Amino acid sequence: QVQLVESGGGLVQAGDSLRLSCAASGRTFSNYNMGWFRQAPGNELDLVGRISASDGTTSYSDSVKGRFTISRDNAKSTVYLQMNSLKPEDTAVYYCAALSGPGWGTPFSWGQGTQVTVSL
Repeated sequence: QVQLVESGGGLVQAGDSLRLSCAASGRTFSNYNMGWFRQAPGNELDLVGRISASDGTTSYSDSVKGRFTISRDNAKSTVYLQMNSLKPEDTAVYYCAALSGPGWGTPFSWGQGTQVTVSL
C-alpha cells in the first residue's frame, strides 16, 4: 500500500500561483505513475494530469495545459502540482493518486485531498 498526504492548498486570487505537494510513504514511490485529480462542488472527479514513473513524462487535461505542471522528486517520495494563472474555475478539492495497471494505470491509492479556492 502507498499512503499519500497532500498539502499546499489555500485561498488565492485569480492569476495567482500555488504549488501542491503529495508526500508518499509505504511501497516504493518511484515504481508508480502518479496522478492529480480534482473535484469541484457538484461535479465529478476530473483528471488534472499524470506523471510517469519511468522518465517523468507528463500529460494534462486541456483545461490546465500550459498553466499547470506536474513534477516528482523520487528521493523525497513527493509529487508536485505547480498551478499558475489560476482561474475561479480551478476551485476544487485536489487529490493525488498512485496509479497501477496497463498504460498510465488507474488509481489504487488516494490522498485525503486539499482545498484550492480561487477568488476573482
